[in-house]
This record gives sequence, C-alpha cells and structure tokens, in this order.
Amino acid sequence: MRIVLVGPPGAGKGTQATRLAEKLRVPHISTGDLFRANISGQTELGKLAKSYMDAGNLVPDEVTIAMAKDRMEQPDAANGFLLDGFPRNVSQAEALDELLETEQIKLDAVLDLEAPEEEVVKRIAGRRVCRNDSAHVFHVTYKKPAREGVCDVCGGELYQRDDDSEETVRKRLEVYHTQTEPIIDYYKAQGLVVTIDSMGAVEEVTGRALAALKRDGDDQ
Repeated sequence: MRIVLVGPPGAGKGTQATRLAEKLRVPHISTGDLFRANISGQTELGKLAKSYMDAGNLVPDEVTIAMAKDRMEQPDAANGFLLDGFPRNVSQAEALDELLETEQIKLDAVLDLEAPEEEVVKRIAGRRVCRNDSAHVFHVTYKKPAREGVCDVCGGELYQRDDDSEETVRKRLEVYHTQTEPIIDYYKAQGLVVTIDSMGAVEEVTGRALAALKRDGDDQ
C-alpha cells in the first residue's frame, strides 16, 4: 500500500507510522529521517538543505520533494510506502501527484488521525523528559513518575522542553491548520481520505487504522 499519514502535532503520527509500516510491511518514510540521512550522508541534496538551515531559512519545497522522490525510488519502496510529514502543504501534495503519475503509480489512502485540540495541547504540554536520557519520557497526567520531577529510571531531573510549552504547541497547531490541514480537503476531492480517532491506547488506534485501511481497500 501507498499511504500518506496526516494529523496534528500530538496525534501520535510517529508512533502509528512505525507500527503501521511494520504491519503493512512497507518502509516508513518520514521527513525528519530524510533530512537527517541526506545531511549525515553529505549528499548533494543534504548539503543544499543544510545551507538553507544554517542560514536560518526554510528548506524549499523542491528540495524536500527531491529527497522524497529519491527515497521512494529505493528497492524497498517498490511495493509501497508510508509517508509521514510529507506532503506538508498543498503545493507538495500536487508535486507528489505529478511524481506518482510520472511513475504510473497511485496513492491508496490518506490516513487522517483526528484528535481534539485541547487533548493535543494536554498531551504535549504535559510531557516531561529526563535530562540524563531523552528516551526517558513521563507525563504529568498519563505517566506520572513515582517522585515528582525525578526520573524513575535513573533519578535524573525531569523537565519540560521548550518545544513542549503550551504557547509553542498552540503555535504549532496554528501552522498545522494553516499549512497542512488544507491537504485533507485536497485529498478528499480524490476520495482518498480515511479518518480515524487517534484517542485511546496505541494498540487500539493501530487496530482502527488497519481496519479502516482494509475497508477502504475493499471498497476500491
């Protein structure tokens, strides 16, 4: 299957993308991973992207699109892929359509993970991370440490990252509503959008997504 995964920050896209890609046996292609791989590998695209980033500028769409094109042409993506973080806006979605048309392939579905805005803010703003190891993550509501402000694993100090502050989260949501959310209507016009509730246990959400994708595939 060829799937685009969309949803607001805090909807669990990263977690679900990893799980769904494994279940569907397709590569998980995330924008973040594309940038890191190209920059660390010092590819021409990576050097170009880094030049923009070092100057404090946004990386142009055409660079992101070229990275995605290169990744989708790798052998492991021949039978499908799951795109996470791309396309990020309507112009990128149009470019992806042109790219897929050139390759004579089509998207099977656009999976839209829905989550109430206030829940998204609560999820992200409540996160606390260990200063000793960022893999140790807790939450003031959903995963409280035994001692407030102290990591259960190593005893390190728990803190709130700047990116997780409520003000920053709400700004990220504004960007999502303005730039990314319009691609849902773009893909709805093509009959590709499959919407699922991203609330609940991780396993439950994965199950909903797989069931929805199966139904959508049966309908086509």
